[in-house]
Amino acid sequence: MSDMHLLVTGANGQLGQCLADQLKAQGIAHTLLSRQEADINDTVVLEKIIANKGITAIINAAAYTAVDKAESEPELARRVNEEGPAALAKLCSRFDIPLLHVSTDYVFDGNSQTPYTEADQTNPTGIYGQTKLNGELAVQRHTNKHIILRTAWVFSEYGNNFMKTMLRLAKERDTLGVVADQIGCPTYAGDIAKTLISIARQIHIAEHNKNGTQAHYGVYHYAGNEAVSWHGFATTIFEAAFQSGAINAIPTVNAISTEAYPTPAKRPAYSVLCTTKIHRDYDVMASAWREVVAHLIGRGVIK
Repeated sequence: MSDMHLLVTGANGQLGQCLADQLKAQGIAHTLLSRQEADINDTVVLEKIIANKGITAIINAAAYTAVDKAESEPELARRVNEEGPAALAKLCSRFDIPLLHVSTDYVFDGNSQTPYTEADQTNPTGIYGQTKLNGELAVQRHTNKHIILRTAWVFSEYGNNFMKTMLRLAKERDTLGVVADQIGCPTYAGDIAKTLISIARQIHIAEHNKNGTQAHYGVYHYAGNEAVSWHGFATTIFEAAFQSGAINAIPTVNAISTEAYPTPAKRPAYSVLCTTKIHRDYDVMASAWREVVAHLIGRGVIK
């Protein structure tokens, strides 16, 4: 079997940095590309990298994720979330290599009362969600060898995310209000990275081992193993931080409504993702986010 060499786009994002950590730890050959090094729409540069380095699959972790700013920057969001994945998919088709593309719960409108499956109807309510859905459709249109991995409520030790914001606010305020009527599943970027690498490896084995193993392509959901509100997520973070000594006191967390915290982009009220399919096809377990929060804060890696 030929060696696996993964190309990771969006290397400076929180998922990209977690992918770099995991690939290095697992000793997997990889090439990391940040936005500063190469635009994912720059097919000339990307084509050279794929050919010269013998890339066997691409993981696209590049995305425009500023949900509210997307409402006033639709063209930029489209360039990164639609045109970029389309360009990568065309390249992957040309070189006959898989594309693992990361998407979002925002492709749904949040009106469900049961966890969303991959077969459920999409209906984004804002520019960000629409551009991410269009990116999914572009990937499906331009290459058959694709994994579209929808995830949600991503947090990690890197970048800007809810957990880091809450820890900062806990040191600045005695009381704060957190939205309690939006429900989702927090997901650790490190677990998303492990999942993507595991899928890439399984596909690589199926494609190169002529033992009859079939590679499973298509849309998959991957998220945390327990649904919670943002208010509940914040409470978990504060309790873990207090127990580890990261904060001296737990602030009072008032439950507020979405209406009390208006934003330019509408958030899904319910965006729980069902992970049954990915467990069945790739033996991947949902992210145990409560344990991860306690572990990260306990290690003191969140600044």
